Amino acid sequence: MLTQILFAERMEITSACMEAEDQTIHFTGNTKIKIDESWLHADKVVVYLNKNNETKMYEVTGLVSFEIKNGKRSFKGRANKQIYDKWKSLYVLRGKAVIHDNDFMIKRRVKGDEITLNIMTGKMNVKGGPIDTKFFIKCMISNARLGYRSYF
Repeated sequence: MLTQILFAERMEITSACMEAEDQTIHFTGNTKIKIDESWLHADKVVVYLNKNNETKMYEVTGLVSFEIKNGKRSFKGRANKQIYDKWKSLYVLRGKAVIHDNDFMIKRRVKGDEITLNIMTGKMNVKGGPIDTKFFIKCMISNARLGYRSYF
C-alpha cells in the first residue's frame, strides 16, 4: 500500500498505486483520503495541483463513499463520482448520489442524479435524472403542555 501526504492541505491519500505527471497525481486501487476528521473511499482519485503544488481540486470515481465534517456540520453519502473544488468549497456528486446531512437541528437525506453541495453554507442543488430527486426531512412535533416530542 502506498501513502502520500499532500502537506498543502494535510490531505492523506492511501492507495495501491500512484502515478504523477506535471500538476496531476493519479491514485488507483482501494483509495482512501483523510482530511482532518473527514474521509473518503473510492476506486480512483485524481488530484490537481496549482503552480505552487497545492491541491486545487480532486476528482473521485468508482463506488465513492464519504463523510465530510465542517465545524458542526457533517455530511455523509455516496455517489459514482465526486468532484471537489477547494477554492469554491464546492462538492459535485454525480450518478446515484445520496447525501445525509447530520445538522444538529435538521436531518436531511437527499437523493438525485447530481447534487452540488456548498460545504460552507450547507446549500444543496439537486438534479434528477434517470432516478427521481428525493428529499427527506425529519420533523418534530412538540407539545410542551403534555411534555412530549414525537418524530415522523
